[in-house]
Amino acid sequence: MAGGAAQRGAELLAFERFRDSSTQPLIYGYGPRSLRDMREREFGRLAGTVYLDHAGATLFPRSQLTSFTNDLMENVYGNPHSQNISSKLTHDTVEHVRYRILEHFRTSAEDYSVIFTSGSTAALKLVAEAFPWVSPGLESSGSRFCYLTDSHTSVVGMRNVTTAMNITSIPVRPEDMCVAETRGTAASDPDCQLPHLFCYPAQSNFSGTRYPLSWIGEVKAGRMCPVSAPGKWFVLLDAASYVSTSPLDLSLHQADFVPLSFYKIFGFPTGLGALLVNNRVAPLLRKTYFGGGTAAAYLAGEDFYIPRQSVAERFEDGTISFLDVIALKHGFDALERLTGGMENIKQHTFTLAQYTYTALSALRYPNGAPVVRIYSDSEFSSPEVQGPVINFNVLDHSGNIIGYSQVDKMASLYNIHVRTGCFCNTGACQRHLGISDAMVKKHLQAGHVCGDDVDLIDGHPTGSVRISFGYMSTLEDAQAFLRFIIAMQLHQCDDQPLSQITPGEAGAPPESEAQDAVPATMDGYSSSPQEDAPTDTGLSNDLPTPVAAVGLHPPLLMASRPQQTPSEKAAGALDGRLGPHVITNLYLYPIKSCAAFEVTEWPVGSQGLLYDRSWMVVNHNGVCLSQKQEPRLCLIQPIIDLQQKIMVIKAKGMEPIEVPLEENGERTQVCQSKVCADRVNTYNCGEKVSSWLSKFFGHPCQLLKQSSNFQRSAKKRGKDQSAGSTATLSLVNEAQYLLINTSSVLELQQQLKASEEHGEEELFPTKELISRFRANIITNGTRAFEEETWDEISVGSLHFQVNFGVYLMHTSLDFSSPSFLSVGSQVLPVLKENTERHDQPASEKHQDVTS
Repeated sequence: MAGGAAQRGAELLAFERFRDSSTQPLIYGYGPRSLRDMREREFGRLAGTVYLDHAGATLFPRSQLTSFTNDLMENVYGNPHSQNISSKLTHDTVEHVRYRILEHFRTSAEDYSVIFTSGSTAALKLVAEAFPWVSPGLESSGSRFCYLTDSHTSVVGMRNVTTAMNITSIPVRPEDMCVAETRGTAASDPDCQLPHLFCYPAQSNFSGTRYPLSWIGEVKAGRMCPVSAPGKWFVLLDAASYVSTSPLDLSLHQADFVPLSFYKIFGFPTGLGALLVNNRVAPLLRKTYFGGGTAAAYLAGEDFYIPRQSVAERFEDGTISFLDVIALKHGFDALERLTGGMENIKQHTFTLAQYTYTALSALRYPNGAPVVRIYSDSEFSSPEVQGPVINFNVLDHSGNIIGYSQVDKMASLYNIHVRTGCFCNTGACQRHLGISDAMVKKHLQAGHVCGDDVDLIDGHPTGSVRISFGYMSTLEDAQAFLRFIIAMQLHQCDDQPLSQITPGEAGAPPESEAQDAVPATMDGYSSSPQEDAPTDTGLSNDLPTPVAAVGLHPPLLMASRPQQTPSEKAAGALDGRLGPHVITNLYLYPIKSCAAFEVTEWPVGSQGLLYDRSWMVVNHNGVCLSQKQEPRLCLIQPIIDLQQKIMVIKAKGMEPIEVPLEENGERTQVCQSKVCADRVNTYNCGEKVSSWLSKFFGHPCQLLKQSSNFQRSAKKRGKDQSAGSTATLSLVNEAQYLLINTSSVLELQQQLKASEEHGEEELFPTKELISRFRANIITNGTRAFEEETWDEISVGSLHFQVNFGVYLMHTSLDFSSPSFLSVGSQVLPVLKENTERHDQPASEKHQDVTS
């Protein structure tokens, strides 16, 4: 009889039968990315181990940790609150990671802010303390704090904070929410703004039940109220469990607060989480304690404190765990590279869970009694209602529950890792196991506390067993677990001993069955015995369509040829032979921080000289490199060919490489980067040029170009510009153009000579000194520093505002006809009002001009 039961159980392991009987498409694996190879290469430490506690903590791949440690070994990351170069690198990298997080959740810095915390628990505590609660009084019934009973302990624990403020806390059952009707609150008192907070999990960490994300909009709109109370509802979505295996689109489901822990997604780093705060709600948050880095100003001897402006800076007390934050970048990279994205993970893990659930629920003793009791609110019909979590207790043939501790110990013998207990979710545990409030108190009196191994009291379970799948989980893992259940229960029917099989044998089906099990086919995908191709997630459809660069007007062929050198007339202008206020040289810097490209005539675009500082070199973390971090950038020589619409990049010892001037709209993927504290949309110019740069610099680099349809606004408007007509910038630091007056450079050169012991020696030839300022426009002015008296200048039909004598911005630009700047053009300055003559030497002037 035992043999028959075992055979029946073995039949249930056949994935082929499950696949054929499925009424919906199934996805297993990640298409051309071999799951088997990934396990061997990235998770070799799992050999002989079946890890099924991904809801507790998923595992990190080898390459993620290797990439991160290489990053730390090759770079110096200082405290981001300092101002030195290493600290600046840290700050910029952290900001890049913030953008990467928001991008992962399909949103941007316009809508959400990222506050780093030690985990989702700390994020929840922050909300409890900072939410604008209103205590009850004579004119108000007070705020309400409502939470779903199927919530993590850390959510329920928020009520201790609210209780101290005399705020009413109300637990809400899932069944009550599912049948909730519109309360009509908004209609009865539309002006009431009394704030209430409703918290619920996107996915139950107990059972894997996925609650409707539509509740967010329904509750916020007042169409579905947890309780009847006049006022405005805010929603906290506990996403910690959900986002470990599923994408979350915050552009569609705009929760006010989203706490999460990153180790649930990547496995590493631990001890780091975040609170995503909707920017519309951020101004309402209140803060009591303030720590290092959060103050714009304060007094030690007086009750005076002004917080920093951004919500992240206000709430990130002290120095954040910046190395762990940097590690997240490598986590995102690894996840994308290995799986193709969260949508693929969602489908893969659900297929494993649905298969295991189907097989497990069908297991029967010879008397027909079920082998397990599964605690679930779904039939595992789709990943929209169920995550890759199965919660159950094992039964004997009489229907009595076998304690979870015994199951856990038996699983350990097979090197199968599961989770047992109540999983920090007492509400769900009570509901599914039928444990009353009185029983919880009785169990405590009997000595049972959360997390111990007291699994049965008076025959009643105090907890259960949970298995959960991660992106690297395999069919062999699921089958190993099912074989373990069969071996533990069905093989010991009629007092026959358990099969003494090794973990390796338990973890791998027979060779023929394993081959049949791999091809999980689906509609529109290959039915060959290979892992299926990833689904088309449609992510690229949400990206803006690239368009032609503003300012690129015909006839482009009128512009200078890329190999043209300045005329002899222009070259001699350094000696002042062309008369007063004439453009003697024109330079553009196509790649930020790289060598100049000198021209005699060039088109003008809306952001300055066409293609000036349109590209930048970034490190492996996406942080823009400057010559401070990478001096060899100056050896990279870009050359623009407008006729062929290419940029040729040259460097000593390297074969020249070509890059298209404009992006390919069909293949371009937009990413967000940061330049001079500004967020910019960029796209990657491809692996070919990335490899070229990486080879030259000896470390991973990429070439990014500012998206042609992205408008980066200047921080300061011109005096004649309205709020809606702010000048736009490329990847420059401050202004659209930099101007240098040769006379000023000559004066500086004289001062440098005078300050040296060897005054006769020319340490800096004039042209070399000019090049160090990395200016676009060189003039041959008649008097040193006279440009400081200029308010505006005109060059032909072009008009510019002048700031600090060096920064130029368009005051207006007419694109009805092409505009060009040319060597030899006259510069007509307009002096500032009440300008005085400044003839003092350069030593008495400010020397803070930077490139």
